[in-house]
Amino acid sequence: MTDVTLTAAAAARINAIVAHEPAGAGLRVAVDGGGCSGFQYDIAIAPGPGAEDITIERDGARLYVDPISLPFLAGSEVDWVEELIGAAFKVKNPNAKTSCGCGVSFSV
Repeated sequence: MTDVTLTAAAAARINAIVAHEPAGAGLRVAVDGGGCSGFQYDIAIAPGPGAEDITIERDGARLYVDPISLPFLAGSEVDWVEELIGAAFKVKNPNAKTSCGCGVSFSV
């Protein structure tokens, strides 16, 4: 069991994006070293889960997280946000001590 969650808005957007993808497609969120704050989120559509991935589901949408990224994302919420400057998936991560202005890079 994991405590990473999807908002209803994120689930709806994932479902819209993968509607024309093969069955099992979902959104992958990973944490990689790099970015201006030490770590960065890698968010992409995936055809399915990796062999060791954790799958989080909401309203038929699937979110895949690898076991190495999971501790960095514990307690996080993945949301779909539409703002004046654009729309994007955003990770609300309680483990991030600082983050860069773009919200993609963070430190723990």
